[in-house]
Amino acid sequence: MNRHSQQLCPRFQTAINLIGKRWTGMLLNVLLRGPARFGELLERLEVVGDRMLSERLKELEAEGIVERRVVPSHPVRVEYELTDKGRALAPVVDAVAKWAEAWIVLDPKVAQAPKAAESDCDEAKPHAAARVKRA
Repeated sequence: MNRHSQQLCPRFQTAINLIGKRWTGMLLNVLLRGPARFGELLERLEVVGDRMLSERLKELEAEGIVERRVVPSHPVRVEYELTDKGRALAPVVDAVAKWAEAWIVLDPKVAQAPKAAESDCDEAKPHAAARVKRA
């Protein structure tokens, strides 16, 4: 059961509750780059367990943000891709990345981590390919 403040817009509260869940922003950031299989998402996200990733994908699919697509091949492949509704979140994710670049100071241990040099901080550029195309 979701509780809502009477003082704030219920749509805004619902949206924040959805995209503000742990790992959802990171998952959206990865999927904004294009379709990915479950294993690829696990590998890219690194710190998210398979149970949590599965739960987030199901939630986003139920909201119409992510589409689970079975690719007929041998063996069968399953890919996850953002829908138009999901791709419409690109400016939101881009704004968070821009804000983080300007305001978040990393713990020196995180900044010095071996993979930090290979991180996607430089990829905090707009997700141009994810822009919603209108007919």
